[in-house]
Amino acid sequence: QVQLVESGGGLVQPGGSLRLSCAASEIRFSLYAMGWYRQAPGKQREFVASISHDGRTNYAGSLKGRFTISRDNTKSTVYLQMNSLNPEDTAVYYCNAIHSRWSGLDYWGQGTQVTVSS
Repeated sequence: QVQLVESGGGLVQPGGSLRLSCAASEIRFSLYAMGWYRQAPGKQREFVASISHDGRTNYAGSLKGRFTISRDNTKSTVYLQMNSLNPEDTAVYYCNAIHSRWSGLDYWGQGTQVTVSS
């Protein structure tokens, strides 16, 4: 069965950095676009960043410059490097996979908590 497992979340002080990972299994990872979304308490889930199967990236406008998405197809893993974190970045971060040819094939991870607080 398909699995997306996020890791790397935790508690970090304002101004700090975290690197999130999402490991995929039981899919041909190289055929999927990957994305990160987040949902803060009481807020709607929002798009953070995405990367296509061939490495093209997109970012939410407010986050570009602080966050970087990347992927390693040999490890079936997508990453989100988060720098200069502030309390407004506190949220559950979710990993998403969408087939590059058929968008009806999509999967979500369970999420990982990121808390930015002093």
